[in-house]
Amino acid sequence: MATKAYLLVETSVGKTREVATTLTGLPGIATVDVVTGPYDIIAMISADDISVVGDLVTGTSTRPPGSAVLDFKFTPEDEQFRQDLRTFLATELPETWEGGGRYPEEDDWNLTRVIRRKMADRGWLTMHWPEEYGGQGASPVKSAIFNEEIAYLRAPGRDIFGVRMLGPTLMIHGSEEQKRTHLPPVARGEVQWCQGYSEPESGSDLASLSTRAIRDGDDLVINGAKIWTTLAHRADYIMLLTRTDPDAPKHRGISFVLTKRNGQALMDVPWVRSLMADRYIECEVARLIAYNVAYMQGQGLVPTREASMSKVFGSETVRRVTEAAMDVLGLYGTLGREEKWAPLRGRVQEHWMLSFSGTIAAGTSEVQRNIIASRGLGLPRG
Repeated sequence: MATKAYLLVETSVGKTREVATTLTGLPGIATVDVVTGPYDIIAMISADDISVVGDLVTGTSTRPPGSAVLDFKFTPEDEQFRQDLRTFLATELPETWEGGGRYPEEDDWNLTRVIRRKMADRGWLTMHWPEEYGGQGASPVKSAIFNEEIAYLRAPGRDIFGVRMLGPTLMIHGSEEQKRTHLPPVARGEVQWCQGYSEPESGSDLASLSTRAIRDGDDLVINGAKIWTTLAHRADYIMLLTRTDPDAPKHRGISFVLTKRNGQALMDVPWVRSLMADRYIECEVARLIAYNVAYMQGQGLVPTREASMSKVFGSETVRRVTEAAMDVLGLYGTLGREEKWAPLRGRVQEHWMLSFSGTIAAGTSEVQRNIIASRGLGLPRG
């Protein structure tokens, strides 16, 4: 069986044939496949003798100028962080933990708050934030590892609204007073935010929102309705999008308003194996696409089409995976969390139903495909 290795060649696109010729001419090389990327060339080489590949990896034999062996591994620091996080979760989660639902925070709110505070004490909650705002300046890849481990165990503790949505927005557009007031409590895991974006007649197309805010002295009087406001009944504050200039073009005249939330809290069968293999491969592809986005960000690149690819493939993979789970469980999969015989506490049918909204929320698949077509493939607008 042939042994394979990958080489990353930092050279111009026009040198593809030269790279292939150089590698093919090396003794013992069986095949060379060269793939041209936007910034470099990746060459996959195979040889019947493992030592030939080993010589290339160690540099004993001559490589093309500017090439380096691709090592698909995380850094030792990243691997240590992953292990530290796993140890932390194993210690903090109950021995009977089976994972939370779509929003693990809701399964045990007190546990969520405890774990969040402990994550904050370790600097993990906002580790990707700049240090001046209470973060560690961690790499996007390290942040992706954090999200992967938490999601794998369906563990509580993360704060997607305060940490991932509000914080970055304030860092770029907020006043110094707003930063001093709102960022430290988020970094300490002390407050819960929710978002007031979607409306009954306005979803992914936020430019169509109709909620209005009219200035009355030092106050803003806000009129309108918001829906799909996740964790609103737990939130201390809400970040609200509202139209403050009705005469401006619809993509303009919208303000980002921070307000304290008031109100009362509302409280091994072959076909199966084949199906699971397909879904596993798709999940792994979605995972690697997401890590590629994180890697590009870490290199200072702007992953426009890559981010859209990740969103489309990831959200549609969730639909296929949950549908496969429903197929495997049969009628049991339709049971809700309150039913005695419900597998996984009814999470399967919940995730399946919610998966349809995943292709709409945060930008519909149609919009993302348009971005891929125009910015990725250079296709003209219709």
